[in-house]
Amino acid sequence: MTVQIETFECLADNYGFLVHDDKTGATAAIDAPDAKTIRTALARTGWSLSHILVTHHHSDHTAGIVPLKDELDIVVIGPQAEADKISRLDRTVSEGDRVSVGSLEFEVLETPGHTLGHVTYFERKSKSLFSGDALFSLGCGRMFEGTPGPMWKGLATLRDLPDETMVYCGHEYSAANAAFALSIDPNNKALKKRAAEITQLQSKGKPTVPFLLGEDKAANPFLRADTSELAAAMGVKLSDPAAVFVAIRKAKDGF
Repeated sequence: MTVQIETFECLADNYGFLVHDDKTGATAAIDAPDAKTIRTALARTGWSLSHILVTHHHSDHTAGIVPLKDELDIVVIGPQAEADKISRLDRTVSEGDRVSVGSLEFEVLETPGHTLGHVTYFERKSKSLFSGDALFSLGCGRMFEGTPGPMWKGLATLRDLPDETMVYCGHEYSAANAAFALSIDPNNKALKKRAAEITQLQSKGKPTVPFLLGEDKAANPFLRADTSELAAAMGVKLSDPAAVFVAIRKAKDGF
């Protein structure tokens, strides 16, 4: 096995991830919500941090960068469009770029909307997507800075990835997302199955992340904005998926 992924909880409801290349020993943290928690995860695994891959500029994804950078010889990589908002970047990336961590290669996908410069990282060898706050289980990030068209386009790009892709998102929002999704798409069998799975996992104190992209495609209303079912539920013409998407987003914001 070449790729190992360590998932851990941090802050109030964030997830942190370490991605380790067995072949070379290189290890990347996806975002840096909290330096102390990342140090604990590194000590637990015995890995040495070599990179931080940043998805967007919000402080709950970047607060650990400076203290980790001050004490470790690491390379910090983040979105070019947010370079002025993220401290201590060594390299900036944008759509289509590749990031090497040892023998691993991450493809950079632009997913604006939550923030204007938000990016996600896809490691094709292991079919692992690190989606930050762009895509959650049964949900997506709030549209803080972007506009509906580009945000929908970015999510559609993620939806085009292989069904076997495992998604590692930035927060534990699954139960709340399931409740909302069921309120607008109550007859969706895939959604009801995933909602029951989330309830079972949480009853056992287990994380709901990562999750399988193929299953989320069938259950997540934000990935189904171009379906007749969701257009009808939102009262918007199917010919404008971005408008359907924004109607779903507004409904979730007020749920």
